[in-house]
Amino acid sequence: MHYHCLHIKTDFAEEWQREVFDQQLCDLGVETIDGSDYYIQSEVLKENRSAITNFLSSFSFHFSIDECPDENWNAVWEAEHPMQELPLGIKIIPHCAFGAGHHETTAMMIDALLSADLSGKKVLDHGTGTGVLAIFAKRLGADHVLAIDIDDKSVANAKENAALNGEEIEVRLGNTVPPFWGEPTERGYHLILANIHRNVLIANMAAYSDCLRAGGELWLSGFYESDCPVLQSAAEAEGLTVTDVLANGEWRLMKCRKEERL
Repeated sequence: MHYHCLHIKTDFAEEWQREVFDQQLCDLGVETIDGSDYYIQSEVLKENRSAITNFLSSFSFHFSIDECPDENWNAVWEAEHPMQELPLGIKIIPHCAFGAGHHETTAMMIDALLSADLSGKKVLDHGTGTGVLAIFAKRLGADHVLAIDIDDKSVANAKENAALNGEEIEVRLGNTVPPFWGEPTERGYHLILANIHRNVLIANMAAYSDCLRAGGELWLSGFYESDCPVLQSAAEAEGLTVTDVLANGEWRLMKCRKEERL
């Protein structure tokens, strides 16, 4: 797999401004950020080069784009990201999938799961990455956990981590929320976890609502305080009520509930 590196000399007054800038580049296809270097697959850069250069040109920052030498990027990643040991004895080998457990958004999700009653619940983890949230849900008593991801490497990584922790979760490759299952009177998930980019969350809001049973909860993360109004509006448009918003630095976790029908 070939990569290019965007060397960008930024100058932000506040750290949150850099985080928003980085998020926007991730939305344009950047995969890895290392200081002032932003790595993107060459094919993705080819498709998005005009949008990326237009975005960067809107700032006064100096930038350049160079082709990276061929390397075994998986091997480099694994050398820099060893196995992570998390609460409840859970161990995660991150490979190239997002979600080793220590990023603010993942940590917020884990903390929320640790205080939830998941006994006998059906849980969906959308955009599972390493499978870390799905594994926590199963370890905490969920009856069935379905984890899905658009990336085949993440699917393989999630399966590997589930086996490593001795937890049985169902892992599927896909880019949309799958149908719910169960008897007519018990259809839908009790809890949906989605720790992804803001635009993906908005695009799937209707599907999240359709797949939740009445009284079920949707937990969203992977976005900033400035994204909360548009996410709340999208949730409310699909019959979901925002019950809480948690913070970790500039990152947010939004809890939504599908109201019981009268």
